[in-house]
Amino acid sequence: MMILVGGLLAAKIAPTAKLATLPLAMIIVGTATSTIWVAMLLRQFGRKRGSHVGFLFSFLAAFLGYQAAVQESFPLLVATGFSMGIAVTFWQQFRFAALESLPDPKLNGPALSVMMGGGLIAAFIGPEIGARGQDLFPHLPEYAGCFVLLAGLVAIAVVVFQFSEQPPITTDRTDQPGRPLLEIVKSPQFYIPSLCAAIGFGVMSFVMTATPLTMHEVCGFDLNDTKKVIQSHIVAMFLPSLIGGHLMQRFGVGRIMVVGAILYAVVVGIGLLGQELVHFWGSLILLGVGWNFLFMGGTALLPISYKPNERFKAQAANDLVVFGTQAIASLSSGWFVFTFGWNGLLLTCLPLLTAALILAIQQARLESRSTKSE
Repeated sequence: MMILVGGLLAAKIAPTAKLATLPLAMIIVGTATSTIWVAMLLRQFGRKRGSHVGFLFSFLAAFLGYQAAVQESFPLLVATGFSMGIAVTFWQQFRFAALESLPDPKLNGPALSVMMGGGLIAAFIGPEIGARGQDLFPHLPEYAGCFVLLAGLVAIAVVVFQFSEQPPITTDRTDQPGRPLLEIVKSPQFYIPSLCAAIGFGVMSFVMTATPLTMHEVCGFDLNDTKKVIQSHIVAMFLPSLIGGHLMQRFGVGRIMVVGAILYAVVVGIGLLGQELVHFWGSLILLGVGWNFLFMGGTALLPISYKPNERFKAQAANDLVVFGTQAIASLSSGWFVFTFGWNGLLLTCLPLLTAALILAIQQARLESRSTKSE
């Protein structure tokens, strides 16, 4: 919803067009800057109790977004993005909670398939909130109704969340502090999945954040076409999850991440061919699939890099790398697209995609050697 509405509302009320992506970027900034304290909060109070703080930030984001639309206040919209980013930090921890409930790391891929498959629902609900909020609340200022609907969805999520269960946390409250964080992050088991996920998220955010602005503000596509492209992108982000876990089990996580990096290169190629609707559609669909393979692969591999009593600090470090990279990408996206154009933005991604491909190949070779040794 924020990808669609946040960018368009910002374009309407921002003091300059180059700041139009700032509210969306602040989602990532809020996520990146809260990874450490959120992990420590969840460690102290448990995932279920601590996650209620995340829901409070969700409600705060909906309230601030409503006020930003009513008052046409750009600072309030920026605050909306930051509050939503903190909430996202809590949401992202749900994936680790899912993996910790499994008896065997080999089940990580299929479990993530189920977990991330829920994003398919968001792919339809989110943009529809943005498109229909005005119709359901015609008496409200433009886009204000979207945030009313968002608050309603958060309320439903709070109710559903009460049925979740959590095993007691005991491994983190022992006298064994675990290895130093630097020792953990220097191992290939950590830096390969973490950097692949970071590059995947960063490039995806870099391109996706600029897409609504390029289509609507630069190329003149209407809101409906822009919505459909974003919807298709989000579907493509999560639809592969239905089979991604099984593909990882069969072919190996490293090979799937190699495919993800190659798909990102194809995204750049299609985007450079033109700026017609079909080019945006093709690029954003493949961008979603490539993101899924890189991010899901990195997430599935990460638990191998740490012991149970190291998990919160390792997870926090990983999310700091991933969402810190995404924050930089989001903050610079608007400036890049209005300064260098769509093609310049795409070409900037190539060095990062090369790095992701090299890391993914390294992971595939490690898995191949491990299989031969067995």
